[in-house]
Amino acid sequence: MVSNKAKAHIALLSLNIIYGANYLIAKGLMPNKIGPSALVFLRITGAGLLFLLLKFFVKERVQKKDIPRLLLCGILGVATNQYFSMNGLSLTSPVDAAIIVTAMPIFTVIISYFLLKEPLTTSRILGIFIGGSGAVLLIYLGNSGLGTGSLKGNIFIGLNALSFAFYLVLVKPMMAKYQPITVIVWTFFFGFLFMFPFCFGQLLQTDFSTYTSSNWTSLFYVIIGPTFLAYLLNMFALQYVKPTVSSSYIYVQPAVAMILVAGISYFIIDSQYKGDITIPKLLCCAFIFIGVYLISSNRSIKWLRRK
Repeated sequence: MVSNKAKAHIALLSLNIIYGANYLIAKGLMPNKIGPSALVFLRITGAGLLFLLLKFFVKERVQKKDIPRLLLCGILGVATNQYFSMNGLSLTSPVDAAIIVTAMPIFTVIISYFLLKEPLTTSRILGIFIGGSGAVLLIYLGNSGLGTGSLKGNIFIGLNALSFAFYLVLVKPMMAKYQPITVIVWTFFFGFLFMFPFCFGQLLQTDFSTYTSSNWTSLFYVIIGPTFLAYLLNMFALQYVKPTVSSSYIYVQPAVAMILVAGISYFIIDSQYKGDITIPKLLCCAFIFIGVYLISSNRSIKWLRRK
């Protein structure tokens, strides 16, 4: 029988594969078919309603003292995260976005040190330095004119990763106290309230009459896959693993994004993504991966201590 911890790892792997594909699928919709903020509105609203349906089967109340934390989780983990994610992706390369997001474990470790008092070992400090250098360099490369990347879009993606890292740390105590669906319904409710004034106007400007069947399929995937299923899987996993473990699985995303972009660039002669996979970007990716390995590997910590 598969243990709950093993199931948590399977959930984390699955959700990051879903996220990895989403960079290319969501990018295909924006901005020609739908604005990024309008897509944020549909993601949060659509997934939020689905979570609310599930909540009918779970009778659980939250204590008033936990409302402020859930409010903050909704602002950071739903509204801010989604806003910068989609607006950043609409401006930059799906490869750049997928790689920059892998810096999230680095942010998580730093935040965990201050909020959860988790120790900063020599290995983790070195990992933060190496991985952080790769992330900063990659964000700057968005200004180089190579491929479809952009500096502003890359900065937005970096803010997306930072806000979700805060969310992972802040939501962990709630996972230990309440059932996942209870937490996620409250976070999406507060996320919706905070997102509404920034995104609803752009939704009204969207012309859905021009949508083809493939556009509707992509929109359905973005709402169900990386929003409803991914948040649900992440909530389940956080019951059994630490936030740092959850965030470390994010390296799967650029691998999936790169495979899809490489495939499209190979089979489509005039693909706009031909310049998105470059040697400097791959080196930045390697730096981030090394950094994530150092901050999450017990073996590397022991090796450094022997030195």
